[in-house]
Amino acid sequence: MPLPFVKVEGIGNDFVVVDLRPGRPGALAGGPSPEDPKVVRAICDRRFGVGGDGVLAILPSTIGDARMRVLNADGSEAEMCGNGIRCVAKVLYESDPSMRKQVLRIETGAGLLECALSATAGVVRGVEVDLGRPRLSRDEIPLLPGGTSRALREAIAVRDREFRFTAVSMGNPHAVIFVDDRDGAGGDLRALAETYGPTLEVSDRFPRRTNVEFARVRGGEIDLVVWERGSGLTLACGTGACATVVAAVLEDRLTAGVETPVHLPGGTLAITVAPDLTSARMRGPARIVFEATIDVARLLERPAG
Repeated sequence: MPLPFVKVEGIGNDFVVVDLRPGRPGALAGGPSPEDPKVVRAICDRRFGVGGDGVLAILPSTIGDARMRVLNADGSEAEMCGNGIRCVAKVLYESDPSMRKQVLRIETGAGLLECALSATAGVVRGVEVDLGRPRLSRDEIPLLPGGTSRALREAIAVRDREFRFTAVSMGNPHAVIFVDDRDGAGGDLRALAETYGPTLEVSDRFPRRTNVEFARVRGGEIDLVVWERGSGLTLACGTGACATVVAAVLEDRLTAGVETPVHLPGGTLAITVAPDLTSARMRGPARIVFEATIDVARLLERPAG
């Protein structure tokens, strides 16, 4: 039986969502598992597969309404995905009558998170997620050398440049680098992410690799481009937007407690960091692009070379 899936995007961060809970169509499909890294890579291939920044598997949870497993385009697993959890909340609400709730509690690798849904006529228009407490100590991120101190404007040399980053974990690691206007021609955020992101992602300083944010503060707003761990350059990153606002507060570039628009290549997210740094809230859209089925076994038959 072909595997049913939903293609969903959150301001350009796109995913293949499969519902693998018992009794749901995805669980009944059989065949190669969409959680297998080899299958994930094949599905996410933008030329020979469906295409996507990752596969989001919806699974049963003993502590929440459902569990989300985040599988990056390269087959690796991420603890959390901010845009992804909005997409999963939308799919749950619109496809499963038992999930028609104002607040859905979704279990993730970063803990149990609450998603408040804004819906009209059964269609989710927006989702606000409390991503919980930003993790700031070196051991929590994790970052080498370890310890309980924070990495604030810490120097790191990569290729022909030295950057200063602030490290934040939103359940997954982020290295946030602010680019000032005085950087001139060297301050193109996308070019910086494409050029230095791949090397920074796998730096020995980050034992679990890291997402890399290149950001610029403009008044009370932020422009942001993210090189995502396991997916590369993406149009948006929800946890990255939260981590960037947290870093901006830590570096005294922005004030906590105020909703901050974060402009990414795919659109804008609204982020609010609590004054005591106990939470970061993200508000943004999710959109179903299409629903379909895929014969995974046939997809895997493509010869190499």
